[in-house]
Amino acid sequence: MNNLIIFGPPGVGKGTQAKLISDNLGLFHLSTGEFLRRAISEGTELGKKAKIIVDRGDLVPDDIMIGIVKEALLNNITGNGFILDGFPRTIEQAKALKEIFEELKLDGIKILHLKADNDELLRRLLVRGRDDDTEDTIKYRLNIYSDTTKPVIDYYLKNGNVIEIDGLGDIETIYDRILKKLNNHGYI
Repeated sequence: MNNLIIFGPPGVGKGTQAKLISDNLGLFHLSTGEFLRRAISEGTELGKKAKIIVDRGDLVPDDIMIGIVKEALLNNITGNGFILDGFPRTIEQAKALKEIFEELKLDGIKILHLKADNDELLRRLLVRGRDDDTEDTIKYRLNIYSDTTKPVIDYYLKNGNVIEIDGLGDIETIYDRILKKLNNHGYI
């Protein structure tokens, strides 16, 4: 079973790459961002709470995200595995995810860490043009990533299961880099 977590700052292309990997390797794609956007657009109770938080540029609380991920994994584990996109974003979430993996007897999980500089990320996100993608909000989210999410990579580096990927370039070039690295690590 191939189980991956795709990781990186806002705008690096995690969702795009996760979809390509999911489609081509037959993995279940668990995108917490998509789940939240759907809940917001449908106006669910969770969506209403999340909208206020997302509009500020803040992260959705750990307990909500952990519950979403656990339920999704319980309901969607297949023989091929999964790619988790948009989670974990904090050390607490990473520790909770480790407990979920142990409970579900999932091991050998690899972290794909897409990297790019902030100027490129700002440019990409402004072009993307979502309602919540203003320059100030993007800079705020990049600061949150640097302060609270980037330390999660250090947490995973201690386990030696992080695969670093250059996130600059076009979609196909980045995807080719990912496949080569996965192949080099005996993952595909």
